[in-house]
Amino acid sequence: MVGITQPRPGEHVNANGVWDLLQNKGKMTVFSLCLLLCADLLDLAVGYLTVTIEPLPPVVVGETVTLKCNFKTDGRLREIVWYRVTDGGTIKQKIFTYDAMFNTNYSHMEDYRRREDLVYQSTVRLPEVRISDNGPYECHVGIYDRATREKVVLASGNVFLTVMSPPNNISVVAENTPAPFSRYQAQNFTLVCTAKGGKPAPSVYFKRDGELIEVISYTQTSSEQGGGSAGVRGARPLISRDLDDTKLQRSLSLLDPEGRVPPPPPRPYTESTQRVHTQGQQANEPSPATEVIPETVVSREFPRWVHSTDPLYYFSHTHIPQSDGSVVVQARLTWTLNPQLDNDALFSCEVKHPALSMPMQTEVTLAAPKGPKLSMTPTRAKVGDTVRITVQGFQNEVFPEPLFTWTRVGGRLLDGSAERDGKELILERVPAELNGSMYRCTAQNPLGSTDTHTRLIVFENPSMMKNTQNQNNGASRVDVLGLTWMALVLTVTVELT
Repeated sequence: MVGITQPRPGEHVNANGVWDLLQNKGKMTVFSLCLLLCADLLDLAVGYLTVTIEPLPPVVVGETVTLKCNFKTDGRLREIVWYRVTDGGTIKQKIFTYDAMFNTNYSHMEDYRRREDLVYQSTVRLPEVRISDNGPYECHVGIYDRATREKVVLASGNVFLTVMSPPNNISVVAENTPAPFSRYQAQNFTLVCTAKGGKPAPSVYFKRDGELIEVISYTQTSSEQGGGSAGVRGARPLISRDLDDTKLQRSLSLLDPEGRVPPPPPRPYTESTQRVHTQGQQANEPSPATEVIPETVVSREFPRWVHSTDPLYYFSHTHIPQSDGSVVVQARLTWTLNPQLDNDALFSCEVKHPALSMPMQTEVTLAAPKGPKLSMTPTRAKVGDTVRITVQGFQNEVFPEPLFTWTRVGGRLLDGSAERDGKELILERVPAELNGSMYRCTAQNPLGSTDTHTRLIVFENPSMMKNTQNQNNGASRVDVLGLTWMALVLTVTVELT
């Protein structure tokens, strides 16, 4: 390649350097000269244009975001267009356009969805951002081509807007409830904490009586691996121990043939109707239809399977993506329930999220049911009425949800079944034979059980008695008429003969 000699001191050099090269005594090929001329002409025609956008920190739903497009050029500006990129970059939706020729700007969004404002040519403000605003944005800048003045030269920059959303709802429930209470077999118990509306997924953990619970993390099918202070281990069965035969036999001896603690002996019907008279009532006034019998003592007999005071807690969590970009997190805490230690224990679920200044919290207190309150309608049941006995509530807050079982003391229910589940017992068209019958409501959850009794008093139904009397009177009149006609026929027959 032929070198280029440097100009002598004092010689004049032109600004573009081209004619100096021609006047130089050095040798240059024709091809090299053409390249220099073309580069100089292109520089004069195209001009200079660069576009940059500063990265944005994550923002929280409801905040205002400013998208600023920085560009540098020595050419004449034609337009600035902002795009929102969706579907992985396959779709670009115009947001705003600035037309430099007419010095105007306008939105490409429908009026009812318009939330963007053009602050200054290349700057767009998004007030009250939503989760749906999350994603990439592009700024396209166009300048006029110097050569033709008709073509537009474009350059673009992009930025990713990350929108965070704190959880809007957290709740704690007991899994697989309602469930019965067992005195003789260890039961696994699981609390499920659900956090909804978070983006990104929040972190969830449990506390007991205000202290962080040390857990053993394990994974489940279709669930992500959880974290815990006790480290990660494989799933393992919970503790179960042999039964204490001595206590088992002793406890079984206290039960009635139906497997329940026998209620106190009922008072005679005549006694109950006299005791419920209040001051000001007449002696012949009917008594109320029910008599509340005190509940039996909640059993606190627990065999040897009860584990130590330091139970093992197993923890897992599952992430469920939602269509709006948020994530539903379900965290599970499982351990072997100890009714003696866990009754009245306070468990709380706390949720941490970068969009929250402090954790969200919800809590529940484990408690066995005590003293269900029963009501009966109608209050004065008559023969043929439909009677409803309903659980109105408890003397204390009960968690988890109790299981209700209805039985009739000393016999079967009206429909012939031995027991019935639910918060309400319905007795349709009660007969007089049910007067004075005793009904037992057993409320139980994994922490304990309790029985409450009520007595059904059935009164005579005057309307039914009146109908019966009318029917009897009608039958007797028919019999009298029949005998009269028979006598007349016999008399006529005798006279004729």
